[in-house]
Amino acid sequence: MNFEDRQRSDSYLKAKKLVQDRKAFFIHLAIYLVVNIFISSFLIFGSLKDGDTLREALFDFPTFAVWIFWGVGIFFHFWRIFGQNIFFGKDWEARKVQEYMKEEAIEKGTYNE
Repeated sequence: MNFEDRQRSDSYLKAKKLVQDRKAFFIHLAIYLVVNIFISSFLIFGSLKDGDTLREALFDFPTFAVWIFWGVGIFFHFWRIFGQNIFFGKDWEARKVQEYMKEEAIEKGTYNE
């Protein structure tokens, strides 16, 4: 396998991993929403059945505790997948790799534009 084939293969594997990571995040987010809606509904209806007012049922800590604690996990999952692009831009890593390769080629005297 020559250098170009290996580079294409590495690019493909990197792109495939990125797609899989993003897919996993969106599945995680969907599960988070479905499960938390179910838990919150169950807790709210249970509180209403026990005689609490709607306001008491909605603002009871257990009603939104899972949203908060699991939400922290969702945030860090989001940050791992998308956070770097927020500050560095979409192609920042590739540009930096090219920049360092160019600098090294200039130092060795093998750089041709």
